[in-house]
Amino acid sequence: MIFSSLLFIFWFIPIFFAVYYIVPVKLKNPVLFIGSLVFYGWGEPKYLILLAVSILVNYLAGILMHRYKGRADKPVLVCALVFDIGMLFFFKYINFFIENINAVSGAGVEKVNITLPLGISFYTFQIMSYVIDLYRGKVDVEKSVINLGTYLCMFPQLIAGPIVVYSDVSAALKERKIELKDIEDGLKLFILGLGSKVLIANNAGEYWKELEQIGYAGISAPMAWLGMLAYTIQIYFDFNGYSMMAIGLGKMLGFEFPKNFNLPYTSRSITEYWRRWHMTLSGWFRDYLYIPLGGNRKGKLRTVFNLFIVWFVTGFWHGADWNFIFWGLYFFVLLMIERAGLLKFLEKNRLLSHVYSLLAIGFGWMLFAITDLKALFVYLSRLFVGGSSPMIIYYLKNYGVILILGCLFSSGLGNRLYDNIKDKKAITIPVFAVVFILSVAYLADASFNPFLYFRF
Repeated sequence: MIFSSLLFIFWFIPIFFAVYYIVPVKLKNPVLFIGSLVFYGWGEPKYLILLAVSILVNYLAGILMHRYKGRADKPVLVCALVFDIGMLFFFKYINFFIENINAVSGAGVEKVNITLPLGISFYTFQIMSYVIDLYRGKVDVEKSVINLGTYLCMFPQLIAGPIVVYSDVSAALKERKIELKDIEDGLKLFILGLGSKVLIANNAGEYWKELEQIGYAGISAPMAWLGMLAYTIQIYFDFNGYSMMAIGLGKMLGFEFPKNFNLPYTSRSITEYWRRWHMTLSGWFRDYLYIPLGGNRKGKLRTVFNLFIVWFVTGFWHGADWNFIFWGLYFFVLLMIERAGLLKFLEKNRLLSHVYSLLAIGFGWMLFAITDLKALFVYLSRLFVGGSSPMIIYYLKNYGVILILGCLFSSGLGNRLYDNIKDKKAITIPVFAVVFILSVAYLADASFNPFLYFRF
């Protein structure tokens, strides 16, 4: 089940929230836990077992770490992390390693017939944060398996984040108040996220889909540049739209989820960009990988090595293909160049810094989007030697308006407009109603409705 579906909007939300708001406080976590299992199991019921095992293993690990604190808590932590990382490795990466071993050695090992469970990258990181923070003494042990299960399975952020660490919601899991304003604000965020996803991301993605169907070798340079812009717009409004919907649903449940995006395309460097894009993932790698490796405390060479590891893992976390590894290392190289002196130059040149950042981000998204390395080379070559084509006029007529709107809203225009009208209900109510109606009309008519981050 996905947020941008008529099933979720007109069946799951009304039924679930009607029950959730009616039941007494002590039953809200069980209702949320069961509702989240229904949400997840609707599409992949067989992987509910994997989710349940993850909850039980880490719950028992937490109990044992608490009971044997200072004596055997470290071995228990190691066992829990081996299980968590092992499950992620098996389901997400085993076939990648089999393919590469076969390519190098010619061994002919057969691939495992499995599909990637939805959200496993996200919920694995979330449950790891619980046992690690428990070991560090940052959180108290969760003695209720229902509460821990609710934390891990909460349907708003279960499949594609934002990555919510246990300390973010531990207090609210035990006691929370749901005010009418929280429901209103959450509903507004959900509608804005739905509109971002359905009206902007999906329409921009239609052009990228057309280029894939044409074949990269058959496109002109203007079409290739327009495609890079379209994918850049699509992935931002797709993922940010999902995050907004998740945060809005969290508010309606009585939780405050962390912000995941802060106008990343307004950045003036790649350093700034990664402080604004997928902030919960960046924060997770900082707290649970970069700092434990030593951060910047052990000299320049060690800092470079630590950053290399972080960006290698960042790329590999996104997908079991070489293009994702190259994508992570691409940003590592840019960040090292900025640290070496480029950052000072960018700070003094406002226009050039924006142009540089947008081009660097756009090229990065091509590395991310095209998993076949030969096809990637073809696409990048078309950017510079693709010639021209009268077809670009056709595509500009079809997609120009939505891409312009995507550029404007990703620059912060939507935030400024909302700030000006947010206290004027005579304006906001009709605006949100129109966005909702248009989004539902699109969903009722269109068949193209992917969530890009579901496959990561």
